[in-house]
Amino acid sequence: MRAAIAALLFAFAHAAIAALAGMPAPVAIAPGVYAFIGTGDAVAPANHGIVGNNGFIVGPSGVTVIDTGPSYRYGRAMIEAIRKVTPLPVRLVIITHQAPEFVFGAGAFRDRDVPILAHVRTAQLIRERCSICLANLRKTLGEDEMAGSRVTVPDRTIDGTTEIDSGGRKLQLLHFGPASTPGDLAVLDTQTGVLFAGSLVSNGRIPELRNEQIPGWLGALENLRALDLKTVVPAFGSPLDGDDIMQTGVYLRQLDASVRRAYKDGVGLTDAMHSIQTPEFSGYKLYAIAQPQNVQRLYLQLEKQ
Repeated sequence: MRAAIAALLFAFAHAAIAALAGMPAPVAIAPGVYAFIGTGDAVAPANHGIVGNNGFIVGPSGVTVIDTGPSYRYGRAMIEAIRKVTPLPVRLVIITHQAPEFVFGAGAFRDRDVPILAHVRTAQLIRERCSICLANLRKTLGEDEMAGSRVTVPDRTIDGTTEIDSGGRKLQLLHFGPASTPGDLAVLDTQTGVLFAGSLVSNGRIPELRNEQIPGWLGALENLRALDLKTVVPAFGSPLDGDDIMQTGVYLRQLDASVRRAYKDGVGLTDAMHSIQTPEFSGYKLYAIAQPQNVQRLYLQLEKQ
């Protein structure tokens, strides 16, 4: 068992190194289930923007892709990596949420006439906001890295939890209401118990609060924990056991309670941004950047109530 875990950790490390080279390397998570593991860092030219996780599931008749990375170039590299695993065609792309690190490879699949599915609110946010995200990525990564990248709005949508057959594999698309984003989807492969959690779960990286509803987010995590999950692929960081997803919830609860307490005690916004800490998570990636920004976001929400 220890040897198997060590081998898997080595594979994750190799995948992160491949991401730094701009070459996605799939890691076998379970029979027919593969993940591309990003670096988990902030988007930067050195990592080509390959910071988040995505993956694919191989069924008897085709492949289902979950999230598409930060650029058209990455989407094409995904397609080539998938071809090295299986000759079966890609039947469907599922977008779990609208964060820029996960959506801009979709154009490479659209150009091959692969349908792209998301929650209706995610599709709406991609249509309304992702042009700004694309411009920001171009500034950060450069025109060459982002060449061919464009806003690709999903052409199929759902508005709630749905079970589908894709490529001969039964998948549950789980939506628990507004959580980390308004249209979060988690994708469960019922055959193996592997869950692609999208932005509901992070491992070793502080979540960046943007479109969240913390009560709904915590509720979604509790709903996921109640499932029989074998492995969870988070948005960022190495895959987890099912129970370990609650670390994201621990952070959210500690952060929310601390901001509410500071606001009630009359602590000003600037002081709160500098003073509110969650020491248990201080070693996580993006802590120095995201922690004060998260404090600011929650504080401003309280001011509007």
